[in-house]
Amino acid sequence: MNNTYTKKNLNKIDSEKLDWTLIQQEMRNKLGSDIYDSWLKKIDFVEEFNNYLLLSVPTRFIRDWITSRYLDQILQSIRNYRKQIIRIEFKIIEQNSKNTQNEIHVKNLDNIENISFIKDSHLQYSRIDPNKRFDNFITSSSNKLAFEASLKVSENISYYNPLYIYGGVGMGKTHLLNSIGFELKKNKKVMFISAERFMYQFVKSIKANDMVKFKEYFRNTDILLIDDIQFMNGKEAMQEEFFHTFNALLDKGSQIILSADRAPNKLTRIQERIKSRFSGGLVVDIQKPDYELRKKIVEMKTEELKNLYPDQLKTPITKEIQNFISTEINTSVRELVGAINRIVSFFRVYNKMPNLTETKIVLKDLLNLAENKVTIDLIQTIVCKYYKISKNEMLSSRRSRYLVRPRQVAIYLTKILTSKSLPEIGREFSNRDHTTIIHSVKTIEKLKDNDNEMVDNINKLKNQILYNNKDNEI
Repeated sequence: MNNTYTKKNLNKIDSEKLDWTLIQQEMRNKLGSDIYDSWLKKIDFVEEFNNYLLLSVPTRFIRDWITSRYLDQILQSIRNYRKQIIRIEFKIIEQNSKNTQNEIHVKNLDNIENISFIKDSHLQYSRIDPNKRFDNFITSSSNKLAFEASLKVSENISYYNPLYIYGGVGMGKTHLLNSIGFELKKNKKVMFISAERFMYQFVKSIKANDMVKFKEYFRNTDILLIDDIQFMNGKEAMQEEFFHTFNALLDKGSQIILSADRAPNKLTRIQERIKSRFSGGLVVDIQKPDYELRKKIVEMKTEELKNLYPDQLKTPITKEIQNFISTEINTSVRELVGAINRIVSFFRVYNKMPNLTETKIVLKDLLNLAENKVTIDLIQTIVCKYYKISKNEMLSSRRSRYLVRPRQVAIYLTKILTSKSLPEIGREFSNRDHTTIIHSVKTIEKLKDNDNEMVDNINKLKNQILYNNKDNEI
């Protein structure tokens, strides 16, 4: 049942592989040279499977940018040549490790030799990400215990069995599971899978009347790592099978490592005997990142990006911005990394690093600023105070220049800082027509292109409205 690649299989795939240069040319024609040269040119073909392609990009940031913006168009281009392809998966391969295509295939072959997978399944769920290792997992008091326990298990399996790691979203649980698998796959048979994927294989095996092979497959591994175990909730038949698989692996001395978003006793709709087994090993939590950890992560990611784009990022992210991100974004590690990526994206678009006010705007949704705190009344009040006019004057029908410009600024800020529709905005500005609202917005946008003073005014007003920044009040 265990599927092992041979060089014969590899050569067969190579001989029939997709002509990636045709896809690249089509993507350039469809999306334009600017987008292609900035992002899509960095994609390399790695391998083709039954119904999906494995491609590579040099960084996780590039992968996330491509998948969030261009994945559908890329897939459509590929399907013009391969109708059976329904998915694309990305692997992170640094530029300096890319040689010839065959060398990449051989490297992949070596990497998955001890990683088992079910035939015709989606391989990436069993793959170990080489970018998530112990040596690049940043520690502090909030995650030190989970890190040390994971390290101990990778050195001496069954030391803690099972090892159960829990914590909120984006705290590094998957990174630790991946790190354990990365260390142990050299000498052990490793199975790294999500609970959702386990369920998929279970249902698929039942439908195919193939449960014997399913049992054999999961019970013959040396190391079983299951991510997000909480997703087994309510699946009674699957929990029954998992319980017996769990016991069989413990009996044969295999190591089990699990992750979840909550402690075992907090799991809902999970059999009590399963929760009892989880609690019988070592249970450790990863707490919200403290300031020390957040600061380390921001500094490390900043340095990584600076080294990755030495020509483009000549102006580094300032210490002021780094400290602001480290202080204000305290929910998860993933959001910290996302914040740094946004700052870099801002730089690539505008060719300058954002100042503190612009940073706050770029990261607005990550700073836990409730949108409902920004009301039209608040905007009108702050704009009137800034331009030293009364609200009655702003809302009047008078068209004096000293009133028109503040009115247009208030309308513009209402449009970009709230989710109100044009008619709703018009009603709040003395029942003005929506065409007047559109004209005001376009006028301010045009002024911003040529008037630095207007840009400065807008930024100051945004800062006051969004962040109630007393120091910058006029």
